[in-house]
Amino acid sequence: MIQERGKHRAYISLLLPALLIYTLIIIYPIFMSLGLSFTKWKHFKMVGFVGFDNYLAIIADPSFQTAMWHNIQIMLISVLGQIPLGIMLAYLIYRQWVKHSKFFEMMIFLPITISSVVVALLWNRVFSPVGIYTELIRTITHNPDYVVKIFENKTFAMIPILVVLLWQHTSLYMVIFLANLQRIPESIFEAATLDGAKESTIITRIVLPSLSNVIFTCSVLAISGSLKSFDLVYAMTAGGPVDYTSVMALYLYKQTFTYNNYGFGSAVSIIIVLLSVGLITFVRYLYAKAQRKYE
Repeated sequence: MIQERGKHRAYISLLLPALLIYTLIIIYPIFMSLGLSFTKWKHFKMVGFVGFDNYLAIIADPSFQTAMWHNIQIMLISVLGQIPLGIMLAYLIYRQWVKHSKFFEMMIFLPITISSVVVALLWNRVFSPVGIYTELIRTITHNPDYVVKIFENKTFAMIPILVVLLWQHTSLYMVIFLANLQRIPESIFEAATLDGAKESTIITRIVLPSLSNVIFTCSVLAISGSLKSFDLVYAMTAGGPVDYTSVMALYLYKQTFTYNNYGFGSAVSIIIVLLSVGLITFVRYLYAKAQRKYE
């Protein structure tokens, strides 16, 4: 009995500092933002409570709807682009189907080690009037006056940003999947090959089930990361032109620090948190359902 009490005290003493830090850094700001989201601010002062008016105004705002749609696009390219591509690249390197695999692994991983601001500036130069992409198109089309105008198109303005996000973050998932592929015994692959299993069968019957937990974790990271996208978008386009590339974090930033409407900005932050929790809960539901199906 005394030994059990000692264990409980040890657990509490080890857990308490982390719990305290988590409460101060995560829980307290969320509840503060929740309280502020029901208020209205003017000239850096709170002028009163407005209930759910901020939330209703945000949902009805076309700029927020556009920003949320752009976040959905980023989420889709993250979950359906970065993760599958990361698995494919990790499998190619793990199976040593390419020569000098260590070199390619290093080169593919390189983008994630570079600051997002530096990446944004780099790709801005690529798409600039004197950039590589512009010069390449001019050479192919024999049009010396060609200038990249995709950012001026409301429908396609997000495509360059999505391409850059795919290029930068796929490497992170590749390394995660490669590390977990190396935990699978080589004898399993050898036995499957001796039994005449095709490569597609090995991937669907051995690789993907073995990586299911990792795929779920990466999906959570991709969803949470896509909803808080800010630095790269801000450095590349600052949400322009005319909010053609705006995202929810940029919308929050403008409302809070440009218009000094802290109540409105806090409401946006709470909406982002709720969307993140809701989507992650949905992914957990799908994952649990898939596990029950294949047990």
